[in-house]
Amino acid sequence: MEEQFIFRVPPNVAEQIERLLNESNHSSSSEDKSLDLQFTEDGRSGRSGEFVIGDDHFPAYLLDLPSIVESYKTYDDNSLVKTADISQIVMVSESGDAAPDVIECRHGLTPPMRDARKTLIFYSSSLFIYFFGFNFGFYG
Repeated sequence: MEEQFIFRVPPNVAEQIERLLNESNHSSSSEDKSLDLQFTEDGRSGRSGEFVIGDDHFPAYLLDLPSIVESYKTYDDNSLVKTADISQIVMVSESGDAAPDVIECRHGLTPPMRDARKTLIFYSSSLFIYFFGFNFGFYG
């Protein structure tokens, strides 16, 4: 299986990346524009770094997702082949934005995943009590 992650950037950075990729498809001489992502060993245990596109520098952070996301691809538009389990996201932010204080992306990728970890733990303990009719003490 492959190793994959989600790469989330602000809209203006996404436009720059799209423009750079479109230019590189049409001409091979785009030496002045480059993409680079580097993480440094600092107080955040190697989870913060810098994303560089051309001459612009943006802070980047590696966060854990609250649940595993599966990635699939198809070769014949009929059958799907699982390629990876994605459990991390690289968040690129604007230069003036505050750094996240946790190492987990609390809300996942979509609005229904808001506070997913709390919600899943609550439902699992309630369903356990509902189905089996007793509580072992270690379930909320």
